[in-house]
Amino acid sequence: MRPIQSLRQHLNGLDGKDYGAYQSLTGAYSYPTFELLIDQIPKDPYAPPHTGVYRVRVEWDQARFPGEMIASGIRAIAFRDYLTRRIHANCLEYSKRRGTGNSGIIAIAEPGQEILERTSVVFDAQYIEARMFLGLPASGRRIRADTAAKMIFEELPQVVNASLFADALDLETISRYLQTAEDAQFLRDRLPDLELAAFVADGAILPRISGVDRRPLDNENVVPFRSPESLEVSIKLPNAGTITGLGIPRGVTVLVGGGYHGKSTLLQALEQGVYNHIAGDGREFCVSLPETVKVRAYSGRNVVNTDISPFIRNIPQHQDTVAFSTPNASGSTSQAAFMSEAIEAGAKVLLMDEDTCATNFLIRDRRMQQLVKKEHEPITAFVDKVRQLYDEHGISTVLVLGGAGDYLEVADHIIQMIEFTPHDVTEIARQVVQENPSGRTHEGEERFELPKQRHPYWDGLDTRNEHGHRRVYAPNPHELIYGRMRVDLNDVEQLLESAQTKAIGLAIEYARKYMDGKTTLREVLDNVMSDLHEHGLDLLDPKFTGDLAAFRDLEFAAILNRMRDFRADQARV
Repeated sequence: MRPIQSLRQHLNGLDGKDYGAYQSLTGAYSYPTFELLIDQIPKDPYAPPHTGVYRVRVEWDQARFPGEMIASGIRAIAFRDYLTRRIHANCLEYSKRRGTGNSGIIAIAEPGQEILERTSVVFDAQYIEARMFLGLPASGRRIRADTAAKMIFEELPQVVNASLFADALDLETISRYLQTAEDAQFLRDRLPDLELAAFVADGAILPRISGVDRRPLDNENVVPFRSPESLEVSIKLPNAGTITGLGIPRGVTVLVGGGYHGKSTLLQALEQGVYNHIAGDGREFCVSLPETVKVRAYSGRNVVNTDISPFIRNIPQHQDTVAFSTPNASGSTSQAAFMSEAIEAGAKVLLMDEDTCATNFLIRDRRMQQLVKKEHEPITAFVDKVRQLYDEHGISTVLVLGGAGDYLEVADHIIQMIEFTPHDVTEIARQVVQENPSGRTHEGEERFELPKQRHPYWDGLDTRNEHGHRRVYAPNPHELIYGRMRVDLNDVEQLLESAQTKAIGLAIEYARKYMDGKTTLREVLDNVMSDLHEHGLDLLDPKFTGDLAAFRDLEFAAILNRMRDFRADQARV
């Protein structure tokens, strides 16, 4: 560990030199209150932040945080998440662009509204370690040593001292933050015992600012959530005490209502309820079972040897739907594939919004049944499968519907949204069904056979790009660059951060050792998630770049299934 004075002297000698000379600063340096480890400096001021690795370490004895802040797994995760947010806020205050490219920036991977395990801040027995990025300044490609000195010796210590020491932070605020995460996790863990698929707390604020801004909408017209009495559930939390809210039971639940009355907003809260949310998000106590998957149609996606026969059979020209492959799926086949893939990966709750579903996958009404005979229709509408999925396999479904009234016949519960408030209309709906029978013929098979498992191979998953360089990168949550592949993930709506998508890309690279053509996809997922549980996300990134976030095995499978060079054999029995 070198003294900070040596870094200052070395930096002064670099003024005006080519930007690449900054790389001579790599090493470990001792500041009065922390240590700085410069592991990697990019050769170019335009290089993306993840190509620079700067680690700040603060000893626990100096940070002086109370031990209860890391007393349990979820508390430790939430505490690291909170510290990342404080560093991010302070970076915005103390740094700015000065010069070419990313010159002048002090940054950390930006978190969203969810509390996730991240590599941006990590703990060990001795240190709190924050992994940051410093855009060392340049004019053109020439080093600006004076501005760099201001960043390294003034601004960086200001950020660290304001973010990683107990006496600079409000410990009561931190405690509430950790308690909120702990309560949300407790609530989610209780769902199976309560026979619930999801829970939405009374008083929750569900609307978001926009489709690309997940912060809560804040205006006088926002209607706080209120559960109908018939579906109200009370739960005592460890910290917040007893709360009440809407308990969505396992089974088949249909959300109905007029346009713009809040159906899709409620469904979005359920799809994002697989994550814990930060205090002040409005959805802190909106939770779903961890195995919940939002399913939709997405024309043009890739499908690899997927068993869609539970939903589609007897396609013309004798295409095999037990091991169905296409580089350009239609709306109905893409949705059938998504559903089969989700079930294969372990989904226990399926969420669907009529607006993003293939109509012919959802429903085939009586008139269409009379006009187009079943022997000429390969698709068995989901309305004839949804009850079997739950009754035979325990897989629940929540559907948002505005036009497909035939689902009222197969639903356990019907909730109508009226001006953003839910009403239990199950009994009214049953009366409507009795007075207005659909007259349609059930077209499903006697039993629902689960999709067959596949055995993946590693050999198509090459991380080298056209120049022979390893490349795994996520420019946004719904796009993965993997070697030469650009993977479109716009239909994987539960991916929320680029850090998750990049982590999954690296996890797919890591998982190749398990993809031997003999191990099932489900077993590959279990192996990878077990390894990550034991060793942490750093298992995927030996460079410690700090821009990875935790993900679910369900999204891992979803990304793998959309990679055009992915190969898998169907397991036939």
